[in-house]
Amino acid sequence: MASAAAGDGKWKVVGKSKKNGDRRRALGESNLPPTVAAITAGVPIQPSVYEQGFEKLMKKQNKEQVPPRSSEPPNPKKPQQPSKSAKKMPSGGNASLGPKKHASLEEALRALDLAELQREMEKSQNMFPENPQIWLKDLAGYLNEKLQTPKDEPVPTHRSPDYPYCAVSKELKGVIRSLLVKAPSMLEMFVEHCIFSMVQELDKTTASESVHGYRICIQAVLLDKPKAVTFNLKKYLEMLRDQQNRPVRCLAMMWVVGQPGYADLTEGLKVWLGLMLPVLGIKALSPYAITYLERLLLLHSNLTKGFGMIGPKDFFPLLDFAFMPNNSLSASQQEQLRDLYPRLKVLAFGATPESTLHTYFPSFLSRATPNCPGVMKKELLHSLSECLRLDPLSFSVWRQLYTKHLSQSSLLLQHLVRSWDGTSKAMRKSVRETVQSFRVTNEEFATKSPNSKELELCESACQALLRKMKGRGVPWFRIFLVALVFTSGFVIHDVRTHGSFQASSTAGALRQTGLMSLSQQAWSQGSYFCQQCLSWAERNVPVYYAQAVEVLGPVLETVCEKSRDGLVLVAQKCSTQLTYLRDNLPGFIEWLQSQIPDCVYRLLAALRDLLLLLYHGYVLPTMQSCAAALQQAWQQYVDSCNGEVTWDCTKSHLSNITQSSWTFLQNTTLAIKDWAVSMISRH
Repeated sequence: MASAAAGDGKWKVVGKSKKNGDRRRALGESNLPPTVAAITAGVPIQPSVYEQGFEKLMKKQNKEQVPPRSSEPPNPKKPQQPSKSAKKMPSGGNASLGPKKHASLEEALRALDLAELQREMEKSQNMFPENPQIWLKDLAGYLNEKLQTPKDEPVPTHRSPDYPYCAVSKELKGVIRSLLVKAPSMLEMFVEHCIFSMVQELDKTTASESVHGYRICIQAVLLDKPKAVTFNLKKYLEMLRDQQNRPVRCLAMMWVVGQPGYADLTEGLKVWLGLMLPVLGIKALSPYAITYLERLLLLHSNLTKGFGMIGPKDFFPLLDFAFMPNNSLSASQQEQLRDLYPRLKVLAFGATPESTLHTYFPSFLSRATPNCPGVMKKELLHSLSECLRLDPLSFSVWRQLYTKHLSQSSLLLQHLVRSWDGTSKAMRKSVRETVQSFRVTNEEFATKSPNSKELELCESACQALLRKMKGRGVPWFRIFLVALVFTSGFVIHDVRTHGSFQASSTAGALRQTGLMSLSQQAWSQGSYFCQQCLSWAERNVPVYYAQAVEVLGPVLETVCEKSRDGLVLVAQKCSTQLTYLRDNLPGFIEWLQSQIPDCVYRLLAALRDLLLLLYHGYVLPTMQSCAAALQQAWQQYVDSCNGEVTWDCTKSHLSNITQSSWTFLQNTTLAIKDWAVSMISRH
């Protein structure tokens, strides 16, 4: 950490006053490379440092107590003896003796001495009580020195999103947080310091240190204060563009700025749209940008929190990257982005697509050209149909754009012809009005440009759609029902006229065609077989039942007893598990409820309100009206029976009802028969 030895081992005072102890160099700055030590001298990192390629150092520093420079060149034959303070702290020793490296981060964390870390932090705070930025820099330098492993990758994509912070113990997290709480105003500067130091180490081509300490400090800060990096994404975007020929630096910055997204979907989408989407076409940065988006959407299954983040300006570049061939993405990256496209589409359309989809319609329509790829054309036509189905304003937008997009409109009209059977009634009405408007426009344009092929395609599609609207399938069910009613009425009238079925014309026609004997034979055969089956069941079912009870009764009793004993044994053996389940089930239910999307609760609440409205507004009044009508009808019936309901009165009422119904049916049948005869006689 701190080193008091440099040159002759004495301190040199720079400035006019010696009382300001907080202006001395931080304890941990002597451990860092000279380039990093110059940056961490208490001056916040400015964007100009990144813009100059992390090469130019800041010259403006605070007046502080620093070791003097040696006036004589060092003698290679007689190396200087380190001071006692350098011997006590390994971070101030010989630079040629590198820190001890461990095989893995887990091993390094187990070997970390927390008591020593706390002592060093207390020492730093005692020496610089009014300069918290030095405490934080000492913390980052100490952790990065002690947590040395083989050189890291620029981004740990093969690890969990919260690596390496997820591997840190609770005790170490407590130490880090306790120090961060004491310096809330320095956190943004501290994150920039860690970014710069981490990038400097990763950018070295020769043997370099790992950067687990810096990553842990960055994740600890951004876990509680994500806006430390998301409040100024334009600055980081300018850094990426200036350093795009150095992908290691860019990937490290993308990893840092993307950390808040794993805890908050809104922050993650803000980072991806503001930082990673603009650099999606860069070959070295595109894989991580797509991988980050995939992790983000898989980690946050509830997409409702991200509604409103993606608009048409951001959505359609994603559509082009996913479906347009020969762009800067590889085939595998395009396939990966196409897999994420449905969830991006849900985020873009938001919670109220019925009021926003008309803003997406023009861009969808302009891309649906006859020459676009088949997969993209299918997706565009499906999206256009969805806009028309959900947002009625899309029809008015389409009518305004029709003359400028004739070829695209012909494709959409043909798609509507193919999918006409699945459209709703409300949409069919709007389509009819729109097609009629298009036909008027086609007639006007036909006089100006009679040989326009695009206009001919649109006109033919409009005519096909109108034929679809007019043409309906044969209503077989209605025809069958009407035929059944007329046949039944004719047979009843025939039997009523001739006095019996045997004397009726229907029976005569059946006898002449042979259907009468066939039906009588089938009826007799069916009756005979039913009688045989019934007699067999009466004779044999009691016998078989008695045998089954005799054979299976003891076995079933034994099975029931064993099952009961087994259940008791399982309950005794699983008492601990049942107790655990009883204690943790409420917490699990709460967790499950927190994971269920809010739209499900809103849907259930809306469904409940709808059912209550139907019950109070329609069902209950209908039941009350029916009850009143029944009560009134019963009272009229009792009055018609002179106040006493008897069987003779009921029989007379039934006779009157039957006679009136039969008379009505007979009159109706005769009227229809006379009408049919008159129509036939005219022809």
